[in-house]
Amino acid sequence: MNLRIAIDTGGTFTDVVVIDEASGAQHAIKTPSTPGDPSVGLLTGLRKAAEAAGGAPADVSHVLHGSTTATNAVLEHKFEGLGLLVTEGFRHVIEIARQSVPDGYGNSFFWVKPPRLVPLHLVREVGGRLDFEGNELAPLDEQGVIAAVEELVADGVKCLAVCLLHSYADARHERRVGEIIAENFPDLFVSLSYVVLPEYREYERAMTTLIDVMVKPYCKTYLNQAAAEIRGEAGDIPFLIMQSNGGVVSNRAAGDKPVTMLLSGPAAGVLGAAFMSGLAGFDDILTLDVGGTSTDVSLVENLEPQLTSNSLIENYPVKTPMLDIATVASGGGSLAWVDDYGALKVGPKSAGAEPGPICYGRGGSEPTVTDAALVLGRLPHALVGGEIELDVEAARRAYQRLGERFDMKAEEAAAGVMEIAAANQVHGIRQVSVMKGREPGLYALVAFGGAGGLFAAEVADFLNIRTVLSPPNPGNLSAFGLHVSDIKRDYIRTLVRQQSSAKSAEIEAAWGELEALGRREIAAEGVAEDAIQVARSADVRYVGEGHEVSVAVPPELAADAAVLHVWSEFHNVHMRTFGFAYEGSQDVELVNLRIQATGRIHRPRVPPPDPGAGAPAAIAQRPVYWRGQGWDECDIFRREKLSPGHLMNGPLIVEEYGSTTVVPHGWCVGADAHGNLKLEKLT
Repeated sequence: MNLRIAIDTGGTFTDVVVIDEASGAQHAIKTPSTPGDPSVGLLTGLRKAAEAAGGAPADVSHVLHGSTTATNAVLEHKFEGLGLLVTEGFRHVIEIARQSVPDGYGNSFFWVKPPRLVPLHLVREVGGRLDFEGNELAPLDEQGVIAAVEELVADGVKCLAVCLLHSYADARHERRVGEIIAENFPDLFVSLSYVVLPEYREYERAMTTLIDVMVKPYCKTYLNQAAAEIRGEAGDIPFLIMQSNGGVVSNRAAGDKPVTMLLSGPAAGVLGAAFMSGLAGFDDILTLDVGGTSTDVSLVENLEPQLTSNSLIENYPVKTPMLDIATVASGGGSLAWVDDYGALKVGPKSAGAEPGPICYGRGGSEPTVTDAALVLGRLPHALVGGEIELDVEAARRAYQRLGERFDMKAEEAAAGVMEIAAANQVHGIRQVSVMKGREPGLYALVAFGGAGGLFAAEVADFLNIRTVLSPPNPGNLSAFGLHVSDIKRDYIRTLVRQQSSAKSAEIEAAWGELEALGRREIAAEGVAEDAIQVARSADVRYVGEGHEVSVAVPPELAADAAVLHVWSEFHNVHMRTFGFAYEGSQDVELVNLRIQATGRIHRPRVPPPDPGAGAPAAIAQRPVYWRGQGWDECDIFRREKLSPGHLMNGPLIVEEYGSTTVVPHGWCVGADAHGNLKLEKLT
């Protein structure tokens, strides 16, 4: 037996999809996450998946892994023990930031800055200076480095980011700082900006490096532990980790640079959604991945996920290549609470896996979104195939108490919480669509994650979307997406050159060096040379602009032709992005060169499910509450009993292992030949 196992660790559940490479048989399971040590949940999932496939851990040939551990650490503001080392004179780089106010606030009087990752008293300066070309203006003060780090350690710093001026141009000072810290403070977690983000713009580079070192204890420690335990049970097999860019790398590479894991689980979900929507005949989609702690949304066009190098995780900039995914703190475990002004809020705090929602009976005391769905009759009385019994009365009592604060019944308060949670998710979708010139109503919505089906139709109604897809095993789709991924690595070099004076040979040489590095490192992952592909792109702007757009280079172009394409295509990209261009009247400026190296890896055969026959029959009926309409006796269907060619009008509920899909009034639902549920708006 040859089993390929993909494991996606979420805030509440660890989702696993195992595929038997010989037969193509696929099994999906869920097990509670273990936030204290995610490797425990990972290994439990591996064992349960191998058993479900009729094998044992010794039969496993590959383990692929995605995780929301890094994302959740940021969303939950786990900033303790962080310190920052900067060049003398730049102690306030985080405080100054960009002096910009996010859209929607009007002016700075109404905007409260988000909590600082590092307070000012945990920032230290060190002497030494390079200019923007990497020339040394003043030598590094090595004794000053030791003294500064000693002070930070005494103040409780356990994770230290180092961001020295112009290290992207020459890394000699930062490299030496790293050596000094390793020699004198070996227990510190350290991230160096020239490794994390060798790109200009000090604030974004400092923030990205801080987030990298912030999540390093959560990621590197558990990846090393998990790798050791996997070796003990399955031998020395590949253990590959999903990155934010939609590709996988070895666990060692991911642990060394965990900022690339920020959207690890969500990225896999986007890949799985694109794969399944392509089978269903939808090339342009919006994805809605609702987990226990957060919701992740993205836009896919022509079955290609959108990439970005300018992302926000909550309110914190992260400048590393990743799929363009917006994350909002709205999930099944999000807490419902009342703020100081008497307004009902949902999130960002979450009950997580421990203690979890009140209805789990594990000590949770604050009402959550999952409790609300249970009160409304939208969830069964047990989850995950009966493994988790739900306490309906405990959830109802919590919402009775909450409702009393607003003179509402329990179900009215619960319906309000569901609507607020859906509105939070809609805000995320607008970030990746409306704010980038896309009309959401022109796309299909692919809903997945354990709670995606609970919200899909309501979110679609908000956005005038008329088609919703629910892929097979939607609660495990992010795990399935790991099976259809490749090894990827991204490389960047800042090279500011204006078109009027740039030399093509210099640009081509820089690209060539990055490409050679990419091919070497992908080959070191065990990929054959003929399976390695390299994609070139460049960040370009008009002279005087503050931000760039990315221009992709077709693979058949090289040397002068590639450079000429960048200059000419930039105007078209700028027009599509902003609605105007200055071709012929404004000089163009290159800022960064990029390479993405991809190693194509074996993908298992995934046969479509065997559809049933005949019209499906409801397995039960249950009263379900609908906002504005009250209670209604609704049919309950099992997903595996639905077959192609039969449409059913809502309201109804479709249940399955790991997920529930709500089909409200005004919607119909049917199944296709590939196992997707398709919801259509009737009016």
